[in-house]
Amino acid sequence: MVKKISRIIKKQAEAVIPTPWGNFSMIAFSEEASDWMPHLALVHENFDMEKPVLVRIHSECITGDLFGSKRCDCGEQLDKALELTAAKGGMVLYLRQEGRGIGLINKLKAYNLQDKGLNTMDANVHLGLEVDARQYDVAIKMLEHLKVKKICLLTNNPEKIEAFESSNITIVERVPLIVEPNEDNLNYLKTKAEDMGHMFDL
Repeated sequence: MVKKISRIIKKQAEAVIPTPWGNFSMIAFSEEASDWMPHLALVHENFDMEKPVLVRIHSECITGDLFGSKRCDCGEQLDKALELTAAKGGMVLYLRQEGRGIGLINKLKAYNLQDKGLNTMDANVHLGLEVDARQYDVAIKMLEHLKVKKICLLTNNPEKIEAFESSNITIVERVPLIVEPNEDNLNYLKTKAEDMGHMFDL
């Protein structure tokens, strides 16, 4: 079940960010201008709202995105998403919901439990936390601010697709986002595919 909350967000700032994949406009969205962890839209310079836009909704993963952790596939997914959205004039929505919404401290505690044999789902439950506490309504509001009507959603996660069912934004196509597993994240990926319904084969 997709979780929804009520948020009033607006664009607070925007600047061009040159990247290895081309120029993106980084747009910060938050409730208040003083928010030091805004959600981010990285919109490629060839963005054209008249066409279905390739969109990746990516939740923050500091261990994978920033430090290249091999325990998950997040950093590789982010790199691939930037490459693909740059090629198609799309965008990446970077949501600040670390560790599937449980935060970095709890994620590190969950990692310790995983090292003792629990999978990623059971570790969260053992800590009294939700398996996946992420919410995607803020991503829909960001797209509405950007006047996007139709998207090609770059995802393997059925919950992200479900989040758009009652929105004014149409998913024209689901585009798979596949990265090669490694020995450190294979069990993690198996749990995502077999127990959480993510749409890829190993």
